[in-house]
Amino acid sequence: MSDIRNVVIMGSGCSGLTAAIYAARANLKPLVLEGHEPGGQLSLTTLVENFPGFPEGIQGPELIEKMKKQAARFGAEIRTGHVDKADLSQRPFLLQVGREEVRTRSLIIASGASARWLGLPSEQALIGHGVSSCATCDGFFFSGQEIAVVGGGDSAMEEALFLTRFATKVTIIHRRSQFRASKIMLDRARANPKIHFLLDTVVEEVHDVNSREVTGLTVRNVKTGEKTLFPSRALFLGIGHIPNAGMFKGQLETDADGYLKVHDFVHTGVPGVYASGDVADRRYRQAVTAAGTGCMAALEVEKFLEEQGH
Repeated sequence: MSDIRNVVIMGSGCSGLTAAIYAARANLKPLVLEGHEPGGQLSLTTLVENFPGFPEGIQGPELIEKMKKQAARFGAEIRTGHVDKADLSQRPFLLQVGREEVRTRSLIIASGASARWLGLPSEQALIGHGVSSCATCDGFFFSGQEIAVVGGGDSAMEEALFLTRFATKVTIIHRRSQFRASKIMLDRARANPKIHFLLDTVVEEVHDVNSREVTGLTVRNVKTGEKTLFPSRALFLGIGHIPNAGMFKGQLETDADGYLKVHDFVHTGVPGVYASGDVADRRYRQAVTAAGTGCMAALEVEKFLEEQGH
């Protein structure tokens, strides 16, 4: 890997793989580094029904697999690897990938954002089977059911409000009695007759791992210590995401939560470095928008390399 790459794409989710398809078709021979979560958020989703072109829906991992094959067909090299460190002050850029050093003329950061989870073994076992971090992806599957949302910020209120379109009852479970959510979002949630609140409460267990579906939650009141079984058909996590951009600290501008700041759609403050998908998008976070910005980033790379005479 001592040769200089035209472009390295960090991430193998929707955004990174779309960028890879475009860059490979432009004969740039992109190197795609899969990262810690190969396939990104889509690999945690079961049925994807809102990606254009699949009227019957498609399994998240299958959609990713098809994109990978498409990128590879045009000459993209996809390999396991994670960027531990990056030096964007030198050209070509220097990336530390495990023990190897990779040099590249341009870089597309499509490393995504990881959902914050509670970290319970039962929760992890049921991701995609009633446990979700994306209301817009999975809310529809729980039409006519009673479900729960964990969190106390704007993310939780947004998820809960969206879920009232489908569920008969949405309970917001929050570990405190005070909320981080903005007043407008909290007022909206409180005004909705379908939304209920369970405060000073944490989730300790998600049932039922054996039946591969959510049937209820063991919850504990943090003030009294009392544990109860709370019936619920789904558990949505509304406690935010962590953008995977830590390796660029001090080199690229981020917002207060660590999302990469971009201008003109995908440009970072460093020429030749582009950000696409959830690492820079805290608003939409959809597969189709991630794919769109992946396309934009690859087109910008093509233009950038041409101007540089490569």
